[in-house]
Amino acid sequence: MQIDDIRQRLRDLGAKPLHEQAVLKAWTRAWPLDTCRGDPAHFFPAAVRTALPAIEAELADLARKQSEHPSADGSARLLVQLGDGQTVESVLLPRDGVCVSSQVGCAVGCVFCMTGREGLRRHVGSAEIVAQVVLARRHRTVRKVVFMGMGEPAHNLDNVMDAIELLGTVGDIGHKNLVFSTVGDPRVFERLPRGPVKPALALSLHTTRADLRTTLLPRAPRIDPADLVEAGERYARETGYPIQYQWTLLEGINDTDEELAGIVSLLSGKYAVMNFIPFNAGEGLAFRRPSGERAEAMALHLHRHGILTKLRQSAGQDVDGGCGQLRARVISRTGAASPA
Repeated sequence: MQIDDIRQRLRDLGAKPLHEQAVLKAWTRAWPLDTCRGDPAHFFPAAVRTALPAIEAELADLARKQSEHPSADGSARLLVQLGDGQTVESVLLPRDGVCVSSQVGCAVGCVFCMTGREGLRRHVGSAEIVAQVVLARRHRTVRKVVFMGMGEPAHNLDNVMDAIELLGTVGDIGHKNLVFSTVGDPRVFERLPRGPVKPALALSLHTTRADLRTTLLPRAPRIDPADLVEAGERYARETGYPIQYQWTLLEGINDTDEELAGIVSLLSGKYAVMNFIPFNAGEGLAFRRPSGERAEAMALHLHRHGILTKLRQSAGQDVDGGCGQLRARVISRTGAASPA
């Protein structure tokens, strides 16, 4: 379902723009749909008011919690069932954040990602994306939404941007707290600056070598890491938000001194934050994370060269919280994916 479908349903019932906005505001904030200024009986047209319970039930069906897996770090991974039975993953993050999925599966095929092994099954609708945020808000406060779950947001650009616009307006999420993550599709740099809500940008870098990037991200756009950083820098200067560079640390592959030197060369003087994320092991993935000492030494090295670096701990490591792992376990146990 798309956000426009909700708007059209309300319009067909006689809703005016202020009624649409009231319903969408209430929905995105996980309030009852008849929340409004004054008496709902006087505010909403009779047909709208009568239909609200049915609409509320339909919106709740867009994203239902199938299972929850809390972690000792304060996060919780949710397996979320969409209206057609497909499942995606959302993560309730510490410090009032949620990570949402934009696709069922993913076409990029990153070799260190469980989601990438499955391939793409379908896009997630704009209303289904927002519904994941609403589901999270029923569990806890949400002030930040990151589009880093299953899927490549740039491959579902219209739906993701529609969701971002709604969340950044009536949804009460600050624009810089809406984080669009991408492997570097050129369409992102054309589209994001033109929207009424300009999200922060996270770029999946993972290496400074073009040849290695092709190996690690086999179906990502063929863009040299240096060109990707330059495109990111233009967006950072235009929006005033630093670019978050994502780097999954893989032992013996991209944790070398040569890569460190490459990062210093690429990011020195840039408006950027480097996020080192130790690899989250998954069944069938032949990679290992470097030692904690090595990861800390890499972060310290970049700090000494003036590059703000955060050593992230991928949320939910003790519950196999890497992207796609929960869905993969369910598919493995049942012997089949959710219906197409």
